[in-house]
Amino acid sequence: MTARQTPASEALMPFVPDTPSSRQRRFVRYFTAILIDLVVLNLFVEYSKNVIIDSFTTSLWVAVVLQLLLKLTISVERRIAGLFEGKTGGFMKFLRFFSAWLVLFGSKFVILEAITVIFGDKVRFDGAFHGIGILIAVIVAMLVAEEAMVRLYLKLGD
Repeated sequence: MTARQTPASEALMPFVPDTPSSRQRRFVRYFTAILIDLVVLNLFVEYSKNVIIDSFTTSLWVAVVLQLLLKLTISVERRIAGLFEGKTGGFMKFLRFFSAWLVLFGSKFVILEAITVIFGDKVRFDGAFHGIGILIAVIVAMLVAEEAMVRLYLKLGD
């Protein structure tokens, strides 16, 4: 077989460059994460009375916004954690973990408010603490699903 010929089984596969660039890898990572988030979000819409979204298109945009806000939250948490690098002592360790908790937990209120401002009545998270409880459940489910897919992907490479 010459370099231009491919096996029949690969003829139906999409073209993949030999070495993807950093931008291509980042695109695939975020594209996949958004699709995973979209699936999880719509499963909550279908099976929970506490997550209400008026359309699939809106849920797609909510998944994009959630992905962006979650990445921003993690970035802020890592920057704050960097302030404590090299600091020793029990109080510094406490401050490190407390600040991480504060950012990660407090961000859910910011995320809920951002969704309310951006989407208005098209999106509702109802239930405990004005919807924070179900929002946290949705976000945890998204993160677990993303991690499961990453692990499956890595396992397939073995």
